[in-house]
Amino acid sequence: MASTTTASAPAADTSGGLSHKQIMSILSGLMIGMFLAALDQTIVATAIRTIGDDLHGLSIQAWVTTAFLITSTIATPLFGKLSDIYGRKPMFMIAIVVFVLGSMLCGISQSMYMLAAFRALQGIGAGGIMPLVLAIIGDIIPPRERARYQGYFMAVFATSSVLGPVIGGFLAGQSDIFGISGWRWIFYINVPLGALALAVVTRVLQLEHTRRDHRIDWTGAAALVVGLVPLLIIAEQGREWGFLSAGAWVCYVIGAIGIAAFLRVEARAGDEALLPLRLFRIRNFAVGSAQSMVVGMGMFGGIAAIPLYLQIVKGASPTKAGLLILPLVAGIMTASLVAGQITSRTGKYKAFPVVGSVLMVAGLLILTQVGADTPLWQTDIFMAVFGLGLGMNMQSIVLAMQNAVDPRDMGVATSSATFFRQVGGSLGTAVFLSILFSQAAIKIPQEIARSGNDQRQYANFDLNDTSALGSLSEQAKHPILVGFSDAMDHVFLVGGLLLVLAVVLSILVREVPLRTLSGQDARRAAEAAPPTPALDPGGAASLISVPTAVPTADGTDDDPGGAHEAAGVAPPHDGPGRHEQAEDDVTRR
Repeated sequence: MASTTTASAPAADTSGGLSHKQIMSILSGLMIGMFLAALDQTIVATAIRTIGDDLHGLSIQAWVTTAFLITSTIATPLFGKLSDIYGRKPMFMIAIVVFVLGSMLCGISQSMYMLAAFRALQGIGAGGIMPLVLAIIGDIIPPRERARYQGYFMAVFATSSVLGPVIGGFLAGQSDIFGISGWRWIFYINVPLGALALAVVTRVLQLEHTRRDHRIDWTGAAALVVGLVPLLIIAEQGREWGFLSAGAWVCYVIGAIGIAAFLRVEARAGDEALLPLRLFRIRNFAVGSAQSMVVGMGMFGGIAAIPLYLQIVKGASPTKAGLLILPLVAGIMTASLVAGQITSRTGKYKAFPVVGSVLMVAGLLILTQVGADTPLWQTDIFMAVFGLGLGMNMQSIVLAMQNAVDPRDMGVATSSATFFRQVGGSLGTAVFLSILFSQAAIKIPQEIARSGNDQRQYANFDLNDTSALGSLSEQAKHPILVGFSDAMDHVFLVGGLLLVLAVVLSILVREVPLRTLSGQDARRAAEAAPPTPALDPGGAASLISVPTAVPTADGTDDDPGGAHEAAGVAPPHDGPGRHEQAEDDVTRR
C-alpha cells in the first residue's frame, strides 16, 4: 500500500490566482469557440435541402452531416490526450485554426463531395474545441468556483445547439447576402468569429505546462476509428439502409472488431493510452461516462424529435420551429446557471444530476400526452421541464468527472465526457427517429382508415416528403397529424424509460469534496511536493510523490483524511474515511 504525506498544500486562492475580470476575459474567447463548435452540429440540418439543390447533390446530402459527426467524435479523445501531453493552449489554437480553415473551404465548395470532405475537416477542429474549452476552465479555476463559470458554457452549448436550425434556416432562406448565396454564410460567419476567439485566447490565456514525456497512442486512435466510424455511419444511414440490411451487418461486425482491438490496445498501453482504462476504476469517472452517454441520447434524441412535431403537426417552418423551442432553451440556461451558482456557494453537486434526471424523465413522459390538438402553451411547459432537467445534468456530470481524476488527466476526463455524450447523441437520434418513422408508418394508415375519408386523396402522400400535406384539406390532413403525434408518443415513452437509467447512475455518483486548487495549481503543488519513500509491490524502496488514495473493498478509492489537503481538496467535515477521494493514480518519479 502506498504511503501518504500529510503536508498541506499552500492555501489556494478561490479563483486560482486570477481575478474575476481576468477570468471573464479568457472566457469570452472560449465562449465564442464553444458557440461555434456547438452551432455547427445542427446549423446545416435545416439548410441541407437548399444546399443540395444548389450543388446538385441532394441524394448524398446525409454525408455532409455524417462526415462532421464522425470526425468530431473521433477527434475529441485525441485532442484531450494531446492537450495533457503538449498543453491546452497550443492544442486549442490548432483546433480553432482547423475549424476556421474547414469553414472557409466549406463556403467555397462547388459540389456536395467537396462540401462533405471539408465538413470532415471542420469536424476535426470542432472535436477539439468543445472538450478543450472545459479543460481550460478546469486548469484556471478551482472546482468549487468552476461550477459557476461552467454553467455559462453549458448554457451556451445547449442554446447554440438548439438555435442552429433557426440560424441555418434563416440564412438558407436568403437568396444572397452581399452577392454571396445565403447558405454559404452558414460557414463564412465562422471565420471572423473564429479569428476573434483565436485572438482573444492568444492574448489573454497564459497556462503553465510541463511537457510530459509520452508517446502518442496512434495505434489506439486507429483502432478507435475502425470501431466507431462504421457504427456512426449506420446510426446516421440506418433508417435509409435498414438496420438489419447486409450493409448494416458489415458495419456492426467491423465496428465490433475495432472496439475489441481498441480495448486490447488501450489495456496494453497503460498510461500512454488514448483513454487510459485505469480511469474506469474511479467510480465517478466510470459512472459519469455512462451517464454522459445516456443523457446525450435523451438530449439529442429529444432535440431531433420535438422540432419534427412542431413542423409536421403544428405546421411551423424550420425557422419558426426553432423559435418555438425557446422554452426548452430557457429551461437549460436557467438550470445551468442556477446549479452553477448553488454549487459554487455550497460545494455540493450530487443533487443536481439526480433531480435533473428525474425532471428529464418527467418531461419526456408528460410529452407523451401531447397530441395533434394540444395547445402550444402546454407543449412549451413540457419542453421547459425537460430543459430544466437537461441543464441541471450537463455541467454537474463534467464537474464530477474532472474532480475525480488526477489534474494531469484533466484533458482526458473532460474529452471523455464530451465523447460519450456525442456517441450517445448519435445513437439516441438514430434510435428515436427510427422509432418515430416506423410507428408513423403504422399509426397514420390506421388513423386514415378510422377517419372514413376517401383513400384516393392520400395517393401522393409520402412520409419522407411531407410537403404534400399542404395540398390536403384540413379534414383530410387531420388523421395524418393524429397518427404522427401518436407515433411521437412512443418516442417520448422510450426516451423517458431510457432516462430512468440516468436517474440510477446519478444516484451512484459519490459527492467527493471539491478541490480547493485549480488544475494547474494542483499540478504545481504535486511537482513541488517532496517524494516519499515507500515499498513497491516487490518490497523494494521507491519514491512516490503526494499519494492519493487507499483502495476500499468495493474497488473505489477512500481518502485517508490528510490526503485531501495535499491534493488541494477541502478536508472532510465528518471524520476521516467518510468521503471517497477519487484520485487513484500514483505519480512515480
